[in-house]
Amino acid sequence: MKLFEPFEYRGLRLKNRIVMSPMCQYSVWDEDGIPNAWHMVHYVSRAVGGTGLIIFEMTGVLPDGRITVNDLGLWNSQQAEGFARVIHEIHRYGAKAGIQIAHAGRKTESLSLKPSAPSAIAFSDRYRVPHALTLEEIGQVVDAFANAARLAVAAGVDMLELHGAHGYLIHQFLSPLSNQREDAYGKEPTRFAVEVIRAVKRALPDHIPLAVRVSATEYDAGGYNFETFLPMARAMRDAGADLFDVSSGGNTPTPRPSFPGYQVPFAAEIRRQLKVPVIAVGALESYPLAEAVLRQEQADLIAVARGHLIDPYWANSAARALGAKVQVPKAYWRAFPSEFVGQG
Repeated sequence: MKLFEPFEYRGLRLKNRIVMSPMCQYSVWDEDGIPNAWHMVHYVSRAVGGTGLIIFEMTGVLPDGRITVNDLGLWNSQQAEGFARVIHEIHRYGAKAGIQIAHAGRKTESLSLKPSAPSAIAFSDRYRVPHALTLEEIGQVVDAFANAARLAVAAGVDMLELHGAHGYLIHQFLSPLSNQREDAYGKEPTRFAVEVIRAVKRALPDHIPLAVRVSATEYDAGGYNFETFLPMARAMRDAGADLFDVSSGGNTPTPRPSFPGYQVPFAAEIRRQLKVPVIAVGALESYPLAEAVLRQEQADLIAVARGHLIDPYWANSAARALGAKVQVPKAYWRAFPSEFVGQG
């Protein structure tokens, strides 16, 4: 089964090709950005359940870079220590850990946080008009991404992901819907993304790969489409992006399609044209579909989001359904036939 074959890239070694997609939990109750007991249970249970790579939810690189005050953050050592405690337990059960770092930009929601963006254009009439970032402030945000990367390394991550999709700050700079600047950051929409990638890569050791989650198209006539996105992806690859986590939409309230595998063609074409590993995501909870995407060489890894919320042991459920070996701790062996169980 391709879904249960190991995956290796740079220093990342996964026991299978199943990824828990980052999903906001909004569960930091003290507004300090530090992972708590909820995050310990939420993420470690998926490691027990057999998932190969677990990516923490969107994590703000600055206090005002969060969607809400209840989001995770990574701008100080106390937060890094909180991540380290959870990552240690994830590793205990044979899974690897990544963190998705980001800045929400104009999609900041909590009233105590200040929205900022490439241009003073609100996401919708439900959102505040953001502050247009100055050149000095752009440099400070780039530095904050690099600082978050260093803290993630200290916490013990196996990979790092930049959130450049779904209408958050990196995506905002890429899109004419949200970037109407007249300076270099407007004339060259990839400039901010490239600067962030280069700064983060300098903060990462060679063995830790950097993924970028991207929106491959915007589903809006005023935005970019897949054909205009490909050169931007190429620029990000050339700046140091090691792999792409391929999603779509999110920079306007315009609804996007949603059916099983709807984003897979974008991932497959990026993989073919850019010659980099890709993560496919988007309604891939069906075990046979996830397996088929890999067998058809449309992606290298399969990210499952809601399926992991419905079933914390999605990976082991897939193994049972497809006839692969279940990976559970010894404490659970009694629930499975002996020939069907491997050490988690």
